[in-house]
Amino acid sequence: MTNEHDATADEASEGLTDLVIIGGGTAGLVAAHGAAGIGASVIMIEPNHPGGDCLWTGCVPSKRILSAAHAAHVMRTASVHGITNVEPEVDFAAVMQGVKDAQEHIAHHDSVERLENAGVRVIAEYGTFIEDGKIQAGDEVITYRKAVIATGASPVVPGIPGLRESNPRTSDTIWELEELPKRLVVIGAGAIGCELGQAFGRLGSDVTLVEAAPRILPMLGEQVAEVVGAQMRSEGMTVLEGSKVTSIEGDTAAGTAVVVVDDSTRIECDEILVAVGRRPNTSEVGLDAVGVELDERGHVIVDDHLQSSNKHIYAGGDVVGKMPFTHTAGYHGGLIVSNALFPINRKADYDKIPFAIFCDPEVASVGIIEGDDITKHHFDYDQLDRAVTSGAPIGFADLFTDGRGKLVGATVVGTTAGETINEMTARINDGAKLRDIGQMVRPYPTFAEGAAKAANETLREQYFSERTKSITGPLLDLFGKIDQLRG
Repeated sequence: MTNEHDATADEASEGLTDLVIIGGGTAGLVAAHGAAGIGASVIMIEPNHPGGDCLWTGCVPSKRILSAAHAAHVMRTASVHGITNVEPEVDFAAVMQGVKDAQEHIAHHDSVERLENAGVRVIAEYGTFIEDGKIQAGDEVITYRKAVIATGASPVVPGIPGLRESNPRTSDTIWELEELPKRLVVIGAGAIGCELGQAFGRLGSDVTLVEAAPRILPMLGEQVAEVVGAQMRSEGMTVLEGSKVTSIEGDTAAGTAVVVVDDSTRIECDEILVAVGRRPNTSEVGLDAVGVELDERGHVIVDDHLQSSNKHIYAGGDVVGKMPFTHTAGYHGGLIVSNALFPINRKADYDKIPFAIFCDPEVASVGIIEGDDITKHHFDYDQLDRAVTSGAPIGFADLFTDGRGKLVGATVVGTTAGETINEMTARINDGAKLRDIGQMVRPYPTFAEGAAKAANETLREQYFSERTKSITGPLLDLFGKIDQLRG
């Protein structure tokens, strides 16, 4: 994916920077530390605090509030363990302070000071390409050998009549809340909508989740939606699937708004959270000036090596629209260092990158989970001893093998699914077959056994069949007679 945008000879001068990165999220941070660590000259251009969405509006704050919500849920449902249920008194200000404390604790890992100590120069400005080989950052023009676009993405607020006027929250602004909303409507039931919707429901909000697709978590299978949706409804959440928000009346900032669903159902609420997707931040980076092509949604088009249509410019993280998760962005950052600065040309392989959604039960998946020659191997967690003893025997594990019996994918729904998926990812990377998973010995009882039992169920059917008995039965008789002859 190259064009005629070549750096001129006079730019290959003393002021030329090896790698200039626009954006200080995970992809940019990993690329910056990696490049500086091998001795390259590196500049990061980031107008705000480094850390990106993950630290300030995504993974870190959402997982902290989910932890608080889990504590409230355990108190409310303690009778499953023979302990009297207690309705928790939620100090929402303290919950939100816990979010800030977690961010502050982690922030030093992504700080300007740490970057500068590693040899990265940080410019607190917006960066814009002005011509090939040059980026404007404030009053400074920087020349570069290679550049990285790591500008991330921002929440989408769709053009539903009355929505913008209702002052909705997004995953960026929900953290500004000072009081727990009594009634919250969440528009969109993907990963963000499900996580935050369930968190606020457990903290005490009356939550309605509205998803236009036929089921929640539409990127995953029907059984995933059934299990997660059933749990949410059991907690008192209203989950509307295959339902479209058609208009909004009122203003949450003034008190109350009414969300109209399918032109007929009216839902009063105090806050609205919009979680229908994210848009790449590419409109104000000057990409036209350097011939960087975008797709119809505004993502930077990259090849398997994360190189854009300009051979001197790479892109990674949410801005490319490939598995928009923090760990994917980190993976991109590492690939960019080797591919941009050395002629290594490592390819991105998304079939071996797992992801997890931290609702309850957790959902995690990796690899190929559908196809003509793909076989599914299933195990329900109501038969998993660790799940039964935990008091929450819900969920399942699915393993997927190809025509040669190799493990190529897995989906796990249940407690600690985000941890269980790691073994399956390692197994896929190792080229393991179903029998390899079944033969490994694991501590008992653990949730990690669930995925293994999905393998064992199939292996048991294969090896303990009537046909097998017809072969092994006579052999056992023969060996028995041999033992008798030997005395």
